Amino acid sequence: LRAALLSVLLCGPQQVASDSDEVSSCDVFCVIMQDDVQRRAIWEENKHVIENNNQGFFMGMRPFTMAMNKYGDLVRSSVFLSMLKAPLKYKDFILDATIVDYRNMGYVTEVKDQGYCGSCWAFSTTGAIEGQIYKKTGQLVSLSEQNLVDCSRSYGTYGCSGAWMGNAYDYVVNNGLQSTNTYPYTSVDTQPCYYDSRLAVAHIKDYRFLPKGDEQALADAVATIGPITVALDADHSSFLFYSSGIYDEQACNPNNLSHAVLLVGYGSEGGQDYWIIKNSWGSSWGEGGYMRMVRDGKNTCGIASYALYPIL
Repeated sequence: LRAALLSVLLCGPQQVASDSDEVSSCDVFCVIMQDDVQRRAIWEENKHVIENNNQGFFMGMRPFTMAMNKYGDLVRSSVFLSMLKAPLKYKDFILDATIVDYRNMGYVTEVKDQGYCGSCWAFSTTGAIEGQIYKKTGQLVSLSEQNLVDCSRSYGTYGCSGAWMGNAYDYVVNNGLQSTNTYPYTSVDTQPCYYDSRLAVAHIKDYRFLPKGDEQALADAVATIGPITVALDADHSSFLFYSSGIYDEQACNPNNLSHAVLLVGYGSEGGQDYWIIKNSWGSSWGEGGYMRMVRDGKNTCGIASYALYPIL
């Protein structure tokens, strides 16, 4: 149904009132009504998926709940934008800890909202740098995602159309970043770059990738370094409408990375280990803007497929 509706929305014939190319008020009204009907159908289908999942949760068959949110009338392809391939660099770690939660240690800024812009890569990047600045200075500064969206295209990023976080880090290595206060977020990628190096509050020397698919190396890095930039296969209704619990999507593909988030810790509940990720969809999504995802050593949803961190 989603694919069919998307086809209708994008490929429907244009209504022309006359040879003079004037569009009648009826045509405009009909297009608006048709769009409303199609979005309602998408919303109803998503509502059905959510209700089925939650029924399974209350029957003890699903480990997490889902809830309707602002993405209810959108197809998933309108939310998730594919990221681009980039070469990887690796470095190993050897230490681990039982429970880590950087939200309780001052490393993490408030939950942010990327809006209807595929800029998750920018939020995942700034979040890790914010954590490292706090670790070094004791000061928590909210960094500008818009600075990255507007100014890093020459490094291989694509604004609201997605990017790999390594390319964003390349920009910061060579330029620096302003704070959100001096370069606020606008959720668009059509404005020019306003970066002023005199107002930069963040600089990094380099960044490092973790071994692909290695959850133990990822856990070691979280325990010893701080919040980590990661990518996930989030192209599932269960992720889009996640509400609470320990997320475990059996259809996840660790090679189908579609969304960037910030890994801020891990823990355990009822014998089930989990990762703690910070999303950039506002605090009304998930558990106050966060998700607990199953940590089972199987690289669930590709959480360890593309993980990296900055070096100040």
